[in-house]
Amino acid sequence: MAKDQDDMADEWAAAIAEQQKAEAAPLEELHDESTKGAGTEKLDVILDIPVTLSMEVGRTQIPIRNLLQLNQGSVVELDRLAGEPLDVLVNGTLIAHGEVVVVNEKFGIRLTDVMSPHERIKKLR
Repeated sequence: MAKDQDDMADEWAAAIAEQQKAEAAPLEELHDESTKGAGTEKLDVILDIPVTLSMEVGRTQIPIRNLLQLNQGSVVELDRLAGEPLDVLVNGTLIAHGEVVVVNEKFGIRLTDVMSPHERIKKLR
């Protein structure tokens, strides 16, 4: 039994060592090609792909027991302070922060801090 555990520990150690040796694949530098004719043709392929844009006010975790007790008028405390910016997510990835505004009696969001493309790519790694 102890020998099996030693063998398993050796396999894990070898796998971890191999993973640490592996280098990240190099990423190409992003360039703004919107002014070049050839670059816009590449982007045209993806410009009409729909994405999900969502705004997150905050999060919390509650037991199912408390969830089932929620009804109209219930208050759920979130992890964010009043006045803090909202998170703007595209397909679940944070891309910006913003604040709630009212435009023509409809809610909207004013972007206050947009992450650079370089920052967004770093988050994907």
